[in-house]
Amino acid sequence: MSAPKPLRVLVCGTNFGRFYAEALRRRPGFALAGILSRGSAASRAYAESLGVPFHTDARELPAGIDAACVAVSSSISGGKGTELARALMDRGIHVLQEHPVHLTELTENLKHARSRGVQYRLNTHYPHVAPVRSFVEAARRLVARQRPLFLDAATPVHLMHPLVDILGRAMGTLRPWRFADPAPLPDGIGPQPFRSLHGVFAGVPLTLRVHHQLDPSDRDNHALHWHRIALGTEGGVLTLADTHGPVLWSPRLHIGRDADRRFVLDGPGTGGLGLGTTAVVGNPVSFRTVFSDLWPEAIGSALDGLRAAVVEDADALRAGQYDLAVCRIWSDLAARLGPPEIVRPATPRPMAVSDVFPLPEPLPHSEPAPPRTRTAVPAPGTPGTAEVRPADTSSYSPSAEFFDLVAAGHTATASAPAIAALLAEADLGAGPVVDIGAGTGLVTEAVARARPDVEIIACEPAVGMRAVLTSRVFSDEDLRRRVTVTADAAPALDLPDRISAVLLCGVLGHLDAADRAELWRRLLARLAPGGLVIVELMQFERPLSLPATRLATATAGRHRYEWTFSGTPTGGTEEGVMRLHSTWRVYLDGSTTAEREVHDSYEWSPFGLKDVETESGLTARALPTRPGAPPLAVLTRASAAPGTTPGAHLPRARTAPPDTAASREVAPLISSSTDG
Repeated sequence: MSAPKPLRVLVCGTNFGRFYAEALRRRPGFALAGILSRGSAASRAYAESLGVPFHTDARELPAGIDAACVAVSSSISGGKGTELARALMDRGIHVLQEHPVHLTELTENLKHARSRGVQYRLNTHYPHVAPVRSFVEAARRLVARQRPLFLDAATPVHLMHPLVDILGRAMGTLRPWRFADPAPLPDGIGPQPFRSLHGVFAGVPLTLRVHHQLDPSDRDNHALHWHRIALGTEGGVLTLADTHGPVLWSPRLHIGRDADRRFVLDGPGTGGLGLGTTAVVGNPVSFRTVFSDLWPEAIGSALDGLRAAVVEDADALRAGQYDLAVCRIWSDLAARLGPPEIVRPATPRPMAVSDVFPLPEPLPHSEPAPPRTRTAVPAPGTPGTAEVRPADTSSYSPSAEFFDLVAAGHTATASAPAIAALLAEADLGAGPVVDIGAGTGLVTEAVARARPDVEIIACEPAVGMRAVLTSRVFSDEDLRRRVTVTADAAPALDLPDRISAVLLCGVLGHLDAADRAELWRRLLARLAPGGLVIVELMQFERPLSLPATRLATATAGRHRYEWTFSGTPTGGTEEGVMRLHSTWRVYLDGSTTAEREVHDSYEWSPFGLKDVETESGLTARALPTRPGAPPLAVLTRASAAPGTTPGAHLPRARTAPPDTAASREVAPLISSSTDG
C-alpha cells in the first residue's frame, strides 16, 4: 500500500512564516511548495536557500498547491492577510491563518471556506507549544478529579486571544463566561503597565491581569512576560510558569492539629508532610530552542489539524464554532480594556540566572573542612560542605547512582523509541550491535526489546555506570543470554570482525580529534555493508559558558535529589573543549540542607552532526524524536542505494542550537519556546 500523497503547502510571509516553512520541512505528510511574499531581496534569497519557488502574486500561483499558511498580518494588525486568505480559498486552496483575526473577519472567512468547499483554520499557535500542551492535559485530568475553585491568568495584550484558547482547552469548555469592567486606576500614581479584571470563565472565578502596553513596531520584545496561568482545586494548584514552561504542581498544605490546636508534625496521618511544596514538570529551555524546536513543532501540530480536516472534508463553518466563541470572548475582553497604551521603550537588558543567583563563593582555604565520611575532589568553585562520594578515575562513576533518575525519562520519550523504531526493520544479520558508552544500559535494553534476535555488546568503561548496567543485564534472563558487558573504552575497543550497528549516544565529545579518527577507522573497517551508526550529541556546537543551573529534581522514598549542571570553556591547549560539571545534592524530607553532595566533572568537545559527517565520511539522517531533545541521527555509507538504507526516508540531519545540556546526563533534560 503506497503512502498518502504529501500535502503541498505554500507559506505566505517570511517573518513568522519562516517557522511555518521549517515545520513543513520536518513534518511527515507535508511538502513545502513555495514561498509567497511581497518580493523583497531577503524573501527571494530565503526561498532560494530552501530550494523552493518564490511567488509575489496569488493570482499567478501554479496548479498543484493544496494548502497555504498565511503568516501575514490581518487587518486588525494593519495587514492584508485576510484578503490573501480569501484569494487563496477562491483558488480552491485550504488555508491555515495565523492569529489575530477580527471576529467579523473570522466569521466571513469561515463562510467563505464553506462556499468554496475548502478548509479554513485559525492558528492561535501557543496552545500547541509543548509546555502549554502539557499544562492543558494536566488541567483536564485535574478538573476531572476535583472541582476547579479559581483561575488566575496573566498575559501581554497582544497574546490575549491565544490565552482565551488555552483556558478553553484546559477547562474543556468556555461557557459560562462573563466579565466585569477592569478596576479603575487611582489618580496621580503614574503609568501603570497592568490592568486587572474579574469574571467567570467556564463557570470558574477568574482573575485576569493584562500587560496593557504595546509597542506597535515590536510587540514581542517589549512584553514584560508571556502567558502565566494558575488553576486551583482543593488538592493543589497547577501552574504554567511561562508559555514555554515549566509546569508546576503545588499540593495543598494541610496539617492536622491536636486537642490544643498545635500542629501535629509526627506520627500517624502526617505522611502528607513528605510531599514537596512544588514539583517542577518539564525543564526550562533556551530561547534558541524555542525557535529551533518548540515553535516549528507547535506549528506542525496545527498543520496536522488542518490535514485532518481536509481528509474528513468537514464543514469549515461548523468546525469553526469553537474558534468563533474564543474570538468572541477575546473581543469582549478587548472592548472592556480599551486601546492599550502605546509605548516605545528602550532595548531591555535581559539578565541570566547567574545575575540573580550568583554562584556561592568557595570556602576560604584557612577554614577547616567539615567532617566527612568519604572524600572526593569537588568541581571547581563549589563548596564542599556536605558528605561526598569518592572520586573515580572514570567520568560518570561518582554520580552513577543518580544517572537513571534523569536519564530514564529522556530515554523512554526520545532516544529509545527512535532507535528501536529504526532497528526494528533493519537488517542486523551480519553481526552484533555494539553499544559504545552504554552507560547504565537504558538504550541497550530498548534495543534488546526491539530486536529479540540480535546479540549486543555493551561497552562501558566507568565502573559505577557499568555496575548498574551489569545489574540490569543480570536481572533479566533474556538480556543475560544476549548482552555481553565489557569495560572497553573508545577508541581502543575489542571489536567483533563484523558489526551490524553501532550506538554512540553521548560519547564522541569525550574523544579528541585523533581518537575520533582512530575510532572511525576501526569501526568502518568492521561495519557490514548497509550497517548503521547511530549518534546522539549535545545541544551546543561550540564552547560556551553555561551558568550553574538546577536542571532536575527527583524523589525516592524520603529523599529529594537535585541536579545542578554548569560548563566552561577550558582555555587549555586544545581549542574547542569544555569542562562540564555536575552536582547532585540529596535532601531528607523537607530539609533545605543537603545531607550528601556528589560532584562529577569531565571534558567535552562540542560539535554538530555536520562535523560527524565530515570526520566519518558517512551520511547523516535525523531520527524523529521528542521536540527539544539532543540531535539524534543515523549514519550510513553514502554509496547505499536510496530505498535500501534504513532511515533513508528521513530528513537530512540538522544541527541543534546551543542549549544548557550535557552529554548522556544532560540529554534527558532538553525538552521543550520564547518569543511567542
